[in-house]
Amino acid sequence: MNLSNLFDSSLIGRRDKVALEFQGREFTFGEIESRSNRLAHALVARGMGTGDRLCVYLVNSVEMIDLYLACVKLGVIFVPINILYREREMAHILADAAPRALVTDADLVVSAEIWRPADLVAEAAGLSELRPGVVLDGDAPAGIIYTSGTTGTAKGAVLTHNNFSANAVNLLACWEIRESDRFLLALPLFHVHGLGNGLHCWLASGCRMRLLERFEHQTAADVFVEFRPTLFFGVPTVYVRLLGFTKDVAQEIGGFMRLFVSGSAPLPAQVFEEFEALFGHRILERYGMSETIMNISNPYWGERRAGTIGFPLPGISAKLMGPALEPVAQGETGEVYLKGPNIFAGYWGRPEATKDAFVEGWFRTGDLGTISADGYFTLCGRKSDLIISGGFNIYPREIEEFLQEHSAVAEAAVVARPDKMRGEVPVAYVALLAPVEVAELAALCREKLASFKVPREFVVVEKLPRNAMGKLQKNLLL
Repeated sequence: MNLSNLFDSSLIGRRDKVALEFQGREFTFGEIESRSNRLAHALVARGMGTGDRLCVYLVNSVEMIDLYLACVKLGVIFVPINILYREREMAHILADAAPRALVTDADLVVSAEIWRPADLVAEAAGLSELRPGVVLDGDAPAGIIYTSGTTGTAKGAVLTHNNFSANAVNLLACWEIRESDRFLLALPLFHVHGLGNGLHCWLASGCRMRLLERFEHQTAADVFVEFRPTLFFGVPTVYVRLLGFTKDVAQEIGGFMRLFVSGSAPLPAQVFEEFEALFGHRILERYGMSETIMNISNPYWGERRAGTIGFPLPGISAKLMGPALEPVAQGETGEVYLKGPNIFAGYWGRPEATKDAFVEGWFRTGDLGTISADGYFTLCGRKSDLIISGGFNIYPREIEEFLQEHSAVAEAAVVARPDKMRGEVPVAYVALLAPVEVAELAALCREKLASFKVPREFVVVEKLPRNAMGKLQKNLLL
């Protein structure tokens, strides 16, 4: 079975039902099916075929959905590009993926042939509404998702129809996503969170979705109250913005909402607790990656434990291993290894990188974590973020969360600075909500943390550098 088969319960079975709202317009599932079929024929007319790559550099739009579904139906590999990237950042992806073309509205100087979405739509208008007769199995590549590249050159993770399908089925079952849901999606479709979770859960469940071009905190309260969603996916920075809603509005929203989900970056425990107090909902935090989509999730029914990511999803195995690949004792920190139907097929054009990413069939995530006696996983940060100071291991997230407990601290990031005596020492970057002396923060750390964990310097910044999904870019610090 491929993704088209999975989506047919909506595209064909619910063809007369309103599927999508975007910028004041409504579209039925049947219209989405017909639009994407015509566009698929337009791509074929331009020479696209199974296995070809199509790069897409667009903001959220109906046309982007049409393009994605057209690619799914043809076996064309969809390659979304972060809309915040510029020519220099795009050059590597275009050279690596070697696409047939780049679809964009932007005026760019790039190596790839550029196709305008308006031209494709115009060409598609007179073409057949029947689906192209392409036969695909579940192992066919559906997309190449490029990693954020914060620690080196971005690699393209090849995700198959089976990877995406297994993920969607898991989320529908575990988060009880139904046709009756009203889904508000403000995440960018160029990211695996918006594409692999958002778009796929909508199409597989047949719920009604309102797509936003982007999240805008100035109008977010009005959008929630007017659309009255039951389901919302967000990143931690979005939930921080939602904490700015008035109590009356937050309680009204909490009354019709069913589920808030957070991912793509760690959710501070303080935000979790403040959100529950204001909205009356415990955010469901989960853990995913570009290479794996969703891996681990707090339960829908049961305790959603602040600071944790919960349990492995059905069919997915997770374990913690030490540097010598030895099992890690309960409560100790180890690297997260994963196995399951969600794990990507490999890095595009990089057999050695793919080989290095796996050990005896287990994917090495590069994330550090612990597991509690009752099975909850907690992430401690990236393996590459680990600070070794005088022989002691320092996990930056522990210090960051401690600093963020201070009422004057909006967010914190701890990174390593080379040191002649200790090898590395921690340095803290803090963005403030209110004035505070760094001496006060240092004193609190000395009081509550082991001496080797106390940052040797505190640097106040206006804001921390983050990518489009709110993921901290520590490589831009120091």
